[in-house]
Amino acid sequence: MEFQRDNFAPGVPFAIAAEMAGEIPARDALLDRAMGPRWKKKSSEKLRRGRLPSQGLAFVARDAAGGVVGTVRLWDVVADERRALLLGPLAVDPAAKSAGIGSALMRHAVGEAKRLGHGAILLVGDAAYYERFGFSADKTGELAMPGPFERHRFLALELVEGALDGARGTLAPAGRKSVRERVRKAA
Repeated sequence: MEFQRDNFAPGVPFAIAAEMAGEIPARDALLDRAMGPRWKKKSSEKLRRGRLPSQGLAFVARDAAGGVVGTVRLWDVVADERRALLLGPLAVDPAAKSAGIGSALMRHAVGEAKRLGHGAILLVGDAAYYERFGFSADKTGELAMPGPFERHRFLALELVEGALDGARGTLAPAGRKSVRERVRKAA
């Protein structure tokens, strides 16, 4: 694991790696610290509930001691039979803010999604932050989230040109169900 130091705050070396199953409690605790309990009530969470992240697209940033200091996941969604990824949540431990961890996680996640052949990524977030990665609201005008959301914060990035041309409808979850969800449905 190579720790990144260039262009980051001194004293906060970190490495980005695939999220391991044993890190999920640390990830959830990080989300609580960074976002408060409200992250569990967001419309985006409705699309994630009972699902696993898209194969190979769940990442953490670890500090030099191996602690989880950042997280990002991408999830399979569909609208009008058109598949895409939903990014989120992206979070960094408040003690490690401004160290470049969030930007590094974003670049890594987008690069891996593209490498794996996905066509587009959607998210709900601050346009001023995400536009540096190529996200905009240009392709989300006919798309909607299940539940309340702020239209101007619903952003997209095409990894393949034209992947969202004509996309319309409300996003629905797709992809792999969690073991707990499969057991619940079978009972």
